[in-house]
Amino acid sequence: MKFQTDRGIPTDMGRRRFVQGLTTGGMLASLGLLSPGLLRAAPNPDVAVLDGPSFDLTIDEVAVNFTGQPRMATAINGSVPAPVLRMREGDDITIRVTNRMSVTSSLHWHGLILPSNMDGVPGLSFAGIKPGGTYTYHFKAAQSGTYWYHSHSGFQEQTGMYGAIVIEPRNADPVRYDREYVVLFSDWSDERPEQIFAKLKKLSHYYNTRERTLGDFSAEVSRKGLGQAMQDRKMWNEMRMSDRDLSDVTGWTYTFLANGKTPNEGWEGMFRPGERVRLRLINGSAMTFFDVRIPGLKMEVVAADGQNIRPVRGIDEIRMGVAETYDVIVQPQAGAYTVFAQAIDRSGYARGTLTSQPGQKAAIPAFDPMPILTHADMGMGGTDMAGMDHSAMGHDMSQMGQPRVPVKTGPQVDMMAMAAQVRLDDPGVGLRNNGRRVLTYADIRNLTPTIDQRPPGREIELHLTGNMNRYMWSINSVKFADAKPIVLKFGERVRFTLINDTMMNHPIHQHGMWSELETGDPNYLPRKHTVIVQPGAKISYLLSADARGQWAYHCHLLYHMEGMMRRVVVA
Repeated sequence: MKFQTDRGIPTDMGRRRFVQGLTTGGMLASLGLLSPGLLRAAPNPDVAVLDGPSFDLTIDEVAVNFTGQPRMATAINGSVPAPVLRMREGDDITIRVTNRMSVTSSLHWHGLILPSNMDGVPGLSFAGIKPGGTYTYHFKAAQSGTYWYHSHSGFQEQTGMYGAIVIEPRNADPVRYDREYVVLFSDWSDERPEQIFAKLKKLSHYYNTRERTLGDFSAEVSRKGLGQAMQDRKMWNEMRMSDRDLSDVTGWTYTFLANGKTPNEGWEGMFRPGERVRLRLINGSAMTFFDVRIPGLKMEVVAADGQNIRPVRGIDEIRMGVAETYDVIVQPQAGAYTVFAQAIDRSGYARGTLTSQPGQKAAIPAFDPMPILTHADMGMGGTDMAGMDHSAMGHDMSQMGQPRVPVKTGPQVDMMAMAAQVRLDDPGVGLRNNGRRVLTYADIRNLTPTIDQRPPGREIELHLTGNMNRYMWSINSVKFADAKPIVLKFGERVRFTLINDTMMNHPIHQHGMWSELETGDPNYLPRKHTVIVQPGAKISYLLSADARGQWAYHCHLLYHMEGMMRRVVVA
């Protein structure tokens, strides 16, 4: 008999692991719930909401219990997630961070435009916060919107060091709403992250327990015929790859959280029928892509990565890459609605409930089918992608042919996408033709006109490379430790073209500057801090090098970052 476990993992084991709540010890209680004309609700009654412009944060270890087994987490002000920090656009912000742990730590303000020495990346921005030390971050809140913050030291982010940032606009907000909630998704493991990484290095598919079975092959034979099924299996076997390599780390070890609440507990947000409710969705996970929907409600997407966009209405589902944020408006009527965030590999889910009555719950949707990678996801083209618009970029991004930059083959690279295509309107593996309207990058236009209208003076082509079998990740087949920096001239306009030569989605994050995604309308380029590059695909964005200093540039999958990273120098 199949059960849903507390992690939301389908399993045939006839037992359940009962999840207890977060043990918080020294949690703060200053919630600051009300603002004129708007109900500001804490995402979790155990998580503080702190109002700026001045903040005091303390990093320390605390005991938690998400799975029935006590563990130690890295917490900020005693809570996981960390307190929500609320600021106001234009204010001078001061954040004093004290490290009470025995190891060096740091905090990075993800997506915030600020001076390089305030960015919080040890070895690039500053030396880190030593044990017992305090570092004062000081910067002007140069923007408004939904962002987040996390450690940039070792694997501390995986152990609980992440929280939400909300920056209120100084002028009138173009988005009308009556109530708002932060909904922060994350992934927790009872294993130490060093153990997870060591297992991946030894056996990259260690956590992938849903590989093909004889039954799957029989179904393929029935659908395709024996000859084609055998040919497909031969191809995958020769490449030593799996068409189910969707997530390196899965629900086998992860418990997926919404605002620090397990699937068994569930986060709850109240509303009055007919209100316009703003949900500030944040993917603060270490390794998990979430597919987010609210059955029974359409979403109006009003912001991407903190920046206002032209509203996209009638959306059923959003794929949220690691580190992305989306703001949506929903208008529920009386009753309860499940906020359902299933992992991309369908190995588990995080959930919350929007309800007009305390304690009222809605049904939890069934998992979608296990996604299967296709030839297109391998960068081989394929008829399954027919009918998609590959010319929306506004410049020549036709089939790649040979790469324009040298990409070495060998033990560090196990595949190359020889027919990578722009797939802006592709919802992605597992979401295609699912009967729901899924947000894609092709839908997104900035609310206000593009500020820098200059054409790019040059193009930088970067290949996202790796050897999945050996769990080695790199850019242009060179790992971070061996790579030269990317040097930009202050003030120049550059096009970055990213080509994903791997079979995994990669969320690429540029610190300190906006990545202006080329989605087809150069007059309204959406500004993003994190750009998702689909398997076997390519994408481009424009960047104005308007921030001097050294900046990190990397894949935001935590266990990829060691290799798939560069130092960007603007001088």
